[in-house]
Amino acid sequence: MGWQDKMAALDADRAGGARIQYGALCWRTAGSGAGIDVLLITSRDTGRWIIPKGWPMPGLAPEAAAAQEAWEEAGVQGLVNPICLGRYGYQKCLAPEAQIPCAVAVFGLQVTNLADSFPEVTQRRRQWFPASTASAMVKEPDLGRLIGRFVPPPSGRLAPIAGE
Repeated sequence: MGWQDKMAALDADRAGGARIQYGALCWRTAGSGAGIDVLLITSRDTGRWIIPKGWPMPGLAPEAAAAQEAWEEAGVQGLVNPICLGRYGYQKCLAPEAQIPCAVAVFGLQVTNLADSFPEVTQRRRQWFPASTASAMVKEPDLGRLIGRFVPPPSGRLAPIAGE
């Protein structure tokens, strides 16, 4: 078992038996220069507004897995911070009668580029919102609080996404 697998197992224990996922809070400086904008995407099943997130990936650190999900689900390229912003929980629907509890560890990702073509381009919509609006648009209250209190880190704390 590699260190990433051990960390995922430890995260699952800390999450109270919930399955761990990694998410990216994708942000940019607001066009007006006041505050930040947050990129939200739609879920594939219900169309509700969410952040990019997914399962741990063998060989990738948690923040790198979050950045990979941001690429696949939203076409995001940028700089990811290796420090977890916090967690939120939700029930993942596998079928109408089957759900599993998930705990999502969220990492900030400063967007430097949005690609026109990416793996899930036909399955999702993406849109920028002021942070205060984005925090009210997500269904999960803990995610809304994470977005609402997010402050971009000082420069020097960002880690490049693998492959950049």
